[in-house]
Amino acid sequence: MTLKSKPAKTHDANVAAQFGPRAAAYVLSPVHAAGEDLAQIAGLAATRRPARALDLGCGGGHVSFQLAAHVGEVVAFDLSEDMLNAVMSEAAARGLANIVPRQGSVEHVPFADGAVDFVASRYSAHHWRNIGVGLAEARRVLAPGGAAIFADSVSPGVPLLDTYLQAIELLRDPSHVRDYSTAEWLAFLKTAGFSPGKPVMRRVRLEFASWVARMATPEAQVRAIRALQQSMPGDAAEYFALEADGSFTIDAMTIEAS
Repeated sequence: MTLKSKPAKTHDANVAAQFGPRAAAYVLSPVHAAGEDLAQIAGLAATRRPARALDLGCGGGHVSFQLAAHVGEVVAFDLSEDMLNAVMSEAAARGLANIVPRQGSVEHVPFADGAVDFVASRYSAHHWRNIGVGLAEARRVLAPGGAAIFADSVSPGVPLLDTYLQAIELLRDPSHVRDYSTAEWLAFLKTAGFSPGKPVMRRVRLEFASWVARMATPEAQVRAIRALQQSMPGDAAEYFALEADGSFTIDAMTIEAS
């Protein structure tokens, strides 16, 4: 008798499994609900006044909520059905009737070429299996003359610092793929057909206890993260502004593109 092997788990399934059960936590997350980058995204939309915007990898929906006041229709697009349900529940509570949900992968956006005139994505791309494909899809569905804006955590670009950052991110969340450097982001955007502007750099403090609780990181992995942090050489600990309780600070980037 031949035993059938179990189907291999896909990265998309991994992302959905990680974020679906934690949808409410991301809708309520103060780290995601505010920030200068979110204000920058809303400001660009207020200037452009697009008819239809796409929030690519909407997560807790905070970009969609900000865009709703400046856009005819906002498509909240995410891989997780649970996340979309949580977003739409919050949208209803806020009286935001122009947000519509759409489930799918950023590598296969189910829209025609030029279907939207504004694309935004915030703290999503570091989970994408293939960022080049995802950005190419964003470019494909963006109408001529449209605007795009991307915000994400980024790698410092220094090998030692990058190794610690990626290892800690992956231990906390197995759906993490990579925090890219600003140089990598610029190259990806240009390859996808965008004309990127100058990146706006920011520093974001992550309070350790809520950071791991939001992702329900298993205790064994929490201990591994703390062990890695405690093994950091002094210059790395200084760069990440490592605190006694494990809280630390990372780089983040927002970049507008046409």
